[in-house]
Amino acid sequence: MEKQKNAVGRRKEAVTRVFISKGEGNITVNGKNYTEYFPLVYLQNQVEVPLKAIESADKFDVKINATGGGLKGQAEAAKLGISRALLEINPEYRPTLKAAGCLTRDPRGVERKKFGHKKARRSYQFSKR
Repeated sequence: MEKQKNAVGRRKEAVTRVFISKGEGNITVNGKNYTEYFPLVYLQNQVEVPLKAIESADKFDVKINATGGGLKGQAEAAKLGISRALLEINPEYRPTLKAAGCLTRDPRGVERKKFGHKKARRSYQFSKR
């Protein structure tokens, strides 16, 4: 078996485990082709960004296990995971991936609900009289 590298990507509540090995460019997410799993084109593009940045989309097979969150969070988590796994294969990819914005972990998440409020920021309606 070929040498396989793996990495983890996270975004909001989504977590993806990414396994990369030499291959023909197949990308599978939870056992499905990524174009089936992510029906929207812009989500498919998110997954492809790191491979297109290093211009080797057809040299690696990518297997992704995605859990939690929604489709958009999972697609962006996959982008980070693929980028980190590519760095394990070849650290010289770092400047290219960094310029493409693939190595930044997006820290934004859902703000917690505060007591005395209806939601995170929305208060109950105030009535003076």
